[in-house]
Amino acid sequence: MTSTLMEGFLPFEHEPYFTFRDPQMAERQRAAFTQVRAQYVGQTFPLIVAGQAAQGSGTFEVRNPADTREVVWSFQKATPAQLNEAVEAAQQAFEEWRFSDPFQRASIFKRAAQLLRARRMEFNAVMTLENGKNWAEADGEVAESVDHFEVFAREALRWGQGKPVYPMPDEHVTTVYEPLGVVACISPWNFPSAIPLGMALGALAAGNTVLWKPASETPLSSYLMVELLFEAGLPRGAIQFLTGTDDVLGDPLVDHPGVRMIAFTGSKEIGCRIYERAARVQPGQRWLKRVIAEMGGKDPTIVCADGDLEAAATGIVQAAFGYSGQKCSACSRVIVESSVYDDLLARVVDKARALKVGLPEDNADLGPVIHQGSADRIQQFVQDGQARARLLLGGDTPDTGGRPGGYVSPTVLADVEAKDPLFQEEIFGPVLAFTRARDWQHAIELANDSEYGLTAAFYSRDPRKIEEARRRLHVGNLYINRKCTGALSGTHAFGGYGMSGTNAKVGGPDYLFWFLQTKTIAQQY
Repeated sequence: MTSTLMEGFLPFEHEPYFTFRDPQMAERQRAAFTQVRAQYVGQTFPLIVAGQAAQGSGTFEVRNPADTREVVWSFQKATPAQLNEAVEAAQQAFEEWRFSDPFQRASIFKRAAQLLRARRMEFNAVMTLENGKNWAEADGEVAESVDHFEVFAREALRWGQGKPVYPMPDEHVTTVYEPLGVVACISPWNFPSAIPLGMALGALAAGNTVLWKPASETPLSSYLMVELLFEAGLPRGAIQFLTGTDDVLGDPLVDHPGVRMIAFTGSKEIGCRIYERAARVQPGQRWLKRVIAEMGGKDPTIVCADGDLEAAATGIVQAAFGYSGQKCSACSRVIVESSVYDDLLARVVDKARALKVGLPEDNADLGPVIHQGSADRIQQFVQDGQARARLLLGGDTPDTGGRPGGYVSPTVLADVEAKDPLFQEEIFGPVLAFTRARDWQHAIELANDSEYGLTAAFYSRDPRKIEEARRRLHVGNLYINRKCTGALSGTHAFGGYGMSGTNAKVGGPDYLFWFLQTKTIAQQY
């Protein structure tokens, strides 16, 4: 039956991006900012606990990172009692949702995809005001969220079929997959729509219920997505929406004995802390908690002497400076064969110099980084690095006309050594380090000299070199002759090696397995 239902779906196609060069499309996006400001700015939004809106112990403000004088909206601070209530409500809802038909889940996700398509401009504008993405970056993420709905609708049906086993002459044996329980989804501010949605849909598609804890910088992007799922028909108890402070929603959420699994995306420091704490069996806990974690990267682009230098320069600039480098997949290291090093470096500097820093609401190429504190930390990396490397571009604070925010100019440093912090440490900003390699094999060795292993790009026209790169580069996502950002749900299953995380590949064919447990049933004839 499930196979028949799968066949009833139209072939999957990725959601196309909006073309903002079209004046009519651009005017629609500007109108969406006007709508969002009229509808949401100045509002205070609730928690959602046991299906009901709830007030917390107080509220916190969300500020526009592009102009920190502006408070855009406010959210609640959940209490310890509300955390307990939310876990209990999720456990109760699990007893019903776990037995829901996979087709029911898929139908809800398909309806949600249709609802989101109709509101993409609105969601773009909300995200821009929360985290400073320009129009194209925000739209790319919301389009990915539409893809997530379509992909997880199909995955719910596929995993609902179980798997065949080798037969026995006197037994009927099946292998089926069952959900785990309550899943805490802890998400970052840089992808406040697609990342929490991907984790939550993995849990929900498998039959689990969710504690949705967004980043405090970007809660409205998540709140609107949760309400959209409810509008699509998801039972309100299936998601508990919690905002607040780390003393309530940090360690206590991870430690709670009623939480069966934690899905996390964020920093290495916090991911390792979650992994360690989740390993402890709390009083009353009747399982070993499962953890998936995606924790960042130090992503290289290798350019061989025979590579297309112009294509490489374009891909590097897009991957390094898109959303001001605040992506775990962003290119932060360029490793180049010596014979083409100077040529490629000049091309990248010229393209990066043409980027304009300004208001993301006006669709500038680069907006601010998320906090002034982040900007200060990034500038310290650059300041320290100038003693060891050549600063060719940036390293300063651009003129914003007195507008307060964490603005950082696109920055390029050359001749960076392999042991330098610029080469080894995740900076999470618009800073690009160039390193010279003796040859292409040496470039692969340098690329692998990292505790991270998320994405990499490799530019070459030589099939032999490409085959070697495919075998030897130690990353979860390798891109040949294209940029190392821009993974598409359902196609580029995303997740890394090493300290980049547990390699749970969101949007891929194995992702739901992380949210399931396997039961073998043998019935004798």
